[in-house]
Amino acid sequence: MQSFDSITIAILVAAVVVLLKLRSVLGQKTGHQEDLSDMFNREKEKRQKQEEGAAADNVVKLPTRTKSNNTSADADLDGKDPRLAQIDKIAKPRTKINKGLKDILKADDNFNPKEFMAGADMAYEMIVNAFAQGDTQTLENLLSSEVYKGFKSVIDEREALGETVKSTFIGIDESGVHAAEVKDFEAHITIKFVSQIVSATYDKEGVIIEGDDKDIARVKDIWTFARDTRSNDPNWKLVATEAGA
Repeated sequence: MQSFDSITIAILVAAVVVLLKLRSVLGQKTGHQEDLSDMFNREKEKRQKQEEGAAADNVVKLPTRTKSNNTSADADLDGKDPRLAQIDKIAKPRTKINKGLKDILKADDNFNPKEFMAGADMAYEMIVNAFAQGDTQTLENLLSSEVYKGFKSVIDEREALGETVKSTFIGIDESGVHAAEVKDFEAHITIKFVSQIVSATYDKEGVIIEGDDKDIARVKDIWTFARDTRSNDPNWKLVATEAGA
């Protein structure tokens, strides 16, 4: 496992805006299905009086390439920071997103746009798979305490009912920067993910009660990652999610 140029993605989902009922997957699916925000809001209301537990604020290092100072395809040929060229590939020059990414680069000298995007993709897949598998240990390491409580309560409810989820993460079709800015020394990058997932929820008798074990769902999510640029901690944390349109 290689280093992430000192940038690792630690996942903390702080705004429990669109946490699914989470029985299938995160996001907005195509087809005749109920809006996920409504599903989660109803689930949240049922748990309003449930005691809130604490969750660890740990991080998980993700595999990626080591930044090369001499052999990079983006080698500095004219004295400019090669990461500026990376930003121009990610977002069109003279756009608000492009400016926001360059502001982050100015505020955080360790920021590598290309490697950040690769790590964000890996982080997204890790969370989706961990939830489907009911892997609370992984989720506790990846999520903020607030969101971990939401995920775990749904997993606990699922287990109490004897329900199980079988899910196959096929892959990410698209991922791109939706917004970027530095706000009060904190860098924020919002990414829109479009992925394909096969997921089905079974009751204790093994009967499918939600989803489809053969249908491929197209899932859209918008996640916001943040990092305090003044901190020595290089880890980015997922601070907000919403369903993509």
